[in-house]
Amino acid sequence: MSPTRVNLQTATLALLAFAMLIVSLDQYIVVVALPEIGRELGYSPQSLQAVISAYAVASAGFLLLGGRAADLVGRRRVFLFGLVLYGGASLAGGLAPTPEVLLVARAVQGFGGAFVYPATLALVNVTFAEGRERNRALAVWGSAGAAGLVIGVLLGGLLTYALGWEAVFFVNVPLAGTAVLLTLWLIPPDSHRETHGKFDLPGALSATLGVTLVVFALIQGPNFGWGSPVILISAAAGLVLLGALVIIERRSRYPLVPPRLLTNRSLDTAAAIAFLFMATFGSVLYFLSLYLQDVHGYDALETGVGFLLPTGIVVAGSALAGRVTTRFGVRPTLVAALSIGAIGALALGLTMSHDSTYVTLIPGLIALSIGDGIVFTTMFIAAGTGVADRDQGIASGIASTGAGIGAAVGLAVLVLVANAGTEGLGGEALRIARADGLSTAVLVVAAGIALTVLVTLPLAVGRSSPTKIPCPRRLAAPTSQKPDGG
Repeated sequence: MSPTRVNLQTATLALLAFAMLIVSLDQYIVVVALPEIGRELGYSPQSLQAVISAYAVASAGFLLLGGRAADLVGRRRVFLFGLVLYGGASLAGGLAPTPEVLLVARAVQGFGGAFVYPATLALVNVTFAEGRERNRALAVWGSAGAAGLVIGVLLGGLLTYALGWEAVFFVNVPLAGTAVLLTLWLIPPDSHRETHGKFDLPGALSATLGVTLVVFALIQGPNFGWGSPVILISAAAGLVLLGALVIIERRSRYPLVPPRLLTNRSLDTAAAIAFLFMATFGSVLYFLSLYLQDVHGYDALETGVGFLLPTGIVVAGSALAGRVTTRFGVRPTLVAALSIGAIGALALGLTMSHDSTYVTLIPGLIALSIGDGIVFTTMFIAAGTGVADRDQGIASGIASTGAGIGAAVGLAVLVLVANAGTEGLGGEALRIARADGLSTAVLVVAAGIALTVLVTLPLAVGRSSPTKIPCPRRLAAPTSQKPDGG
């Protein structure tokens, strides 16, 4: 491989990791800014969670569409589209004068992120050969993504403290703009060979609306009440649409999800792991932020600083995951990392009390963060294993959708656990009950992580074979094949 090509690949990987960082950090960057957003825009305590939910619902609902569009329309085009949409929505969010405008901006942010997320993963997977080369690349990409979830809380605290809540939105504008310019420079235009096949519009609509309605019901269930007409209708309609998707896919000549992917055991298992990962590891950040602020009275800046330690460990774990996976294999790596993470969550949950200190949380945070970083990268290595270049976009969308739905389910269940026994309390009694509820939620997370170990069993045991240096690939024109329905 020529030095010029190596340099181009390195620069492209840096760009894709940077874009992944931007999208990931925004899932939590507003968490510590929520109290100030609520005060200035007039949100009620019950409606404030919608600022988080609007992003999560839109993102999860459109990931499959974004992934398939990357395969059929062109990965560079979809990547640029998502970045522009994301940056524009961030600007609108920072300028939002009312709660309604902010919620729309957050939803559009999630929509843009649903195109950027699978496009970045697909571009990594088609640029680097499967095995050692791709594992190392995904370690960089995964480090950025895993760190972004934690950095979002840190950066959100710093920006809110120094500049106000609007800054957590404005910061995305120059970041997304920079990524757009670098994309135009580094990634060649999509060739005609890459824009192949026909789009399954009925399948895309049923999948998008079905997932969106189900995720909406899961996230808003605690607010509206699980028996409310809005939640029941949303859940029922979503399930009907997903059922219709199965029928549509069986009859479609160009299905949204090609049947050949359904037989890929590694992808199916990776999607299940991604679901459980976000339901467990992904929820801890939210509850830890509430614990530091509501129980111990940390302000936005102090909460952000409290996430410095897990941030560094998550990045290190993600960076290490590629080499560990190449040497020991996907399943052994996941089992070890999940076990460490479960022990960490157990230790963290047991030390989260109303009178504990941050120092007592450190051992649990360290173990949990090690597991977090390694699992995040490794599950996406599994998702791309054995998948042809022509299907990398939809494969990325499948794994990402699993993660998005998992985040919604995890938050819906764990919010109920955390809030149990706090109704009608105030003052010190509320603070103690709040600490107990958050501690219980993290202990449930530990049990969920332990359950995830069992889900990894269908994965192959063998080590990833070192990749032989392949014939040079063109970054924007990987070998493509005519699509088919099977």
